[in-house]
Amino acid sequence: MRIVVLNGPNLNRLGRRQPEIYGSTTLDDIEEDLRKDARRLGVDIDFLQSNHEGALIDRVHQAADDGDAVIINPGGLTHTSVALRDALAEVADGPGFVEVHLSNIHAREAFRHHSYLSPIARGVIAGLGAQGYSMAMDYLARQESSRA
Repeated sequence: MRIVVLNGPNLNRLGRRQPEIYGSTTLDDIEEDLRKDARRLGVDIDFLQSNHEGALIDRVHQAADDGDAVIINPGGLTHTSVALRDALAEVADGPGFVEVHLSNIHAREAFRHHSYLSPIARGVIAGLGAQGYSMAMDYLARQESSRA
């Protein structure tokens, strides 16, 4: 099993950008922890962070073609991107995806309360910081092993 971890706009700034909201953990820290989790779970993992919607969509298409599950923190695209949702719908019909947010988007500004992705996601983890990524990986790995 391969899990593709996608991070959207501004997540390359983790640890520097609004640490009072997003914490001091960097994206490199998150990826290192996930590599350890992947080894423990026996899954392959691939990462992409992009500030460009099209690059994320292209990687979702590749994941769909390869039958890979996806963990995605879409950042601000959560609330704006029908195109990203349309791409993820194909993954949703296969191995699925989990939407992750470091902060509790429901406790923040009203515009952050709506997600175009949540209705088609296997699950949504919000407000648990970097631990949410590990929880998503555990879930997807367990789902795969129960199908095997």
